[in-house]
Amino acid sequence: MIKILKHLGKSIVWVPVIIALLVVQAICDLALPQYTSDIVDVGIQQGGIENAAIDEIRGEQFEKLLMFDKSGVLTEYYSYDADGGNASLIAENSEDADEAILYPAAVVYALENADLSQFSAEGGMPALPDGMTVTDALLSMPEPQREAIIENINSQFDGYSDIMLSQMAIGFAKDELAAQGNDMTEIQMKYILKTGAKMLAMALLVMTVTIIVGFIAAQLAALFGMNVREKIFRKVVSFSNSEMDKFSTASLITRSTNDIQQVQMVIVMILRMVLYAPILGIGGIIKVVKTGTGMGWIIVLAVAVIIALVIVLMIVAMPKFKIMQNLVDRLNLVTREILTGLPVIRAFSREKYEEERFDTANKNLMKTQLFTNRVMTVMMPFMTLIMNGISVLIVWFGAKGIDNGEMQVGDMMAFLTYTMQIVMSFLMLTMISIMLPRAAVSANRINEVLETEASVADKENASSEGITDGKVVFDDVSFSYGDSEENVLHHISFTANPGETTAFIGSTGSGKSTLINLIPRFFDVTEGKITIDGTDIRDFTQHYLRENIGLVPQKGVLFSGTISSNLRFGDENASDEQLEEAASIAQSTDFIEAKPEKYESPISQGGTNVSGGQKQRLSIARAIVKKPKIYIFDDSFSALDYKTDAALRKALNEQVAGSTVLIVAQRISTILHADKIIVLDEGKIAGIGTHEELLETCEIYEQIASSQLSEEELKRGKNSGKEAE
Repeated sequence: MIKILKHLGKSIVWVPVIIALLVVQAICDLALPQYTSDIVDVGIQQGGIENAAIDEIRGEQFEKLLMFDKSGVLTEYYSYDADGGNASLIAENSEDADEAILYPAAVVYALENADLSQFSAEGGMPALPDGMTVTDALLSMPEPQREAIIENINSQFDGYSDIMLSQMAIGFAKDELAAQGNDMTEIQMKYILKTGAKMLAMALLVMTVTIIVGFIAAQLAALFGMNVREKIFRKVVSFSNSEMDKFSTASLITRSTNDIQQVQMVIVMILRMVLYAPILGIGGIIKVVKTGTGMGWIIVLAVAVIIALVIVLMIVAMPKFKIMQNLVDRLNLVTREILTGLPVIRAFSREKYEEERFDTANKNLMKTQLFTNRVMTVMMPFMTLIMNGISVLIVWFGAKGIDNGEMQVGDMMAFLTYTMQIVMSFLMLTMISIMLPRAAVSANRINEVLETEASVADKENASSEGITDGKVVFDDVSFSYGDSEENVLHHISFTANPGETTAFIGSTGSGKSTLINLIPRFFDVTEGKITIDGTDIRDFTQHYLRENIGLVPQKGVLFSGTISSNLRFGDENASDEQLEEAASIAQSTDFIEAKPEKYESPISQGGTNVSGGQKQRLSIARAIVKKPKIYIFDDSFSALDYKTDAALRKALNEQVAGSTVLIVAQRISTILHADKIIVLDEGKIAGIGTHEELLETCEIYEQIASSQLSEEELKRGKNSGKEAE
């Protein structure tokens, strides 16, 4: 998978930008739970009062605070004149001032709102008149008595938690602000609205960043898909027939489409989720630690259960993901074969058999997909169970903490949210783990194509010049397919001269098409060499070599477009007059002119809207337009009737008079007047000569001729041979 990501190319510079944006998104996402906690704890429970250290404290209240200032630092944070007036906050660091006033304010608040009877009975205080608080009484007492009572009070408050003290201190601040004439409802609403505005701003920022990251990730994935498709296409175009046979057309189509799409989808997931999950998870853990709730073990338990679940699912599902792409290949292959061979299937009434074959491939893929989907579907209920179980544990133990005064409601809510974020980050990784195995298989299949070296390749110093006449020489050539130990062609030697027609004939499977496929280097010879004008064809670039060859394949292939676009496949700069001339030579003018749009008449994919003979003639015309040094006709006249065949060959002989012509034929009539006929039998040359010579000297040729020609024609040919001698 890592290998395939290198094809992002220069676009990879955007990955750090995405990471930076995801960090911003994570910061915002992690800030939102704290704001929620603040609204609950500060905005609702504390009436919008954030700190106990308020700006102004009345003098008589400040005197009470000083009684319980055990550290004696309160006057460092407040300016106070004992002769009268209020105490004013002078500290630059409000957190230090808040810490200094925490205990005194909590005690004063508790004493002024407590049941006075317990202090009268237990604290050594006399009964107090109505309207007098404990703190008022303490201020009026002699110092020795007051200190004894304060010491007793301090001992009672030493067991209070910081959260309980903080809540009481805030209560003191609220009472003090209210006593100074402040509107507490206004203070509370102002704080809630301010915090809510911050939350809204954070949410908008998260939305913006999410849109930007999604846009960039989609762009990168699309560019990756485009780049890899282009590279695969270029690689496949460079493949020789050996590599095409190795992969199969159906598999290459799947690799170029479905496999790339799988990887493309995972790249988006990686850029959006895989990179974001650890950032969010680590940030959530840091936030959880800062809450100090003591419930971190719940997160550890949740993560351990999730990891165990994912490992089990991957062990079960991973092998099936590897099988799935091969089954997609198989389905593609079967579908392509059926659609391509539909006329044959109908002709032999094999529809039922082919339906069953397709149904088998389809069901095999369906069963595998159902298995993997069912395995992965199990994950979501388990994840929901884990998340709900975590929520129950947090609420259960959080409620106990709140009851014991160890945490606030908002803290528990924040912890719950942070825990869900941490679990969600692992859930994101789990979701990608569903797609990653299949994408990894697809990536390996793509790499397999990209890393395959073509068996037919240009040399480093390959030449793009040297073909002047087109003289073709086979020098002791042998050939075998792939890793086969048995040769298909054995020690083939002959010369095809310019201005001459060299024909090849033989029984089916004798190696005729294989032989002529060696000339344009669709395959490379196993032994010996092929030269053109004295130069080994392997010393030319493939492009230059094929520029000088006009090939008409055994099966005529036309491309979607028009008649003119197909004819210009040989020479894109050919004029209309050249097209008309080539069509005339190929005996195509009659049916082209009969069409309403003539040369601009549409040709469907594969030339399915023209007959076999018309397709063959257009293929011949395409080669003529090219005007190459060497013409190769691979059984190209078999789809033509005798009359058209004769007229075409007569016109062709005049057109290609100075070129080297090689013809593979099944019909003797096509090659009767060839300058040289080479008879092949089981990959070996059984005879070379003219028609008349071979009738006298080659038994195999005579047998072929006997099966196609009348006795009179055979006698005429033999007599012509004797007269020539």
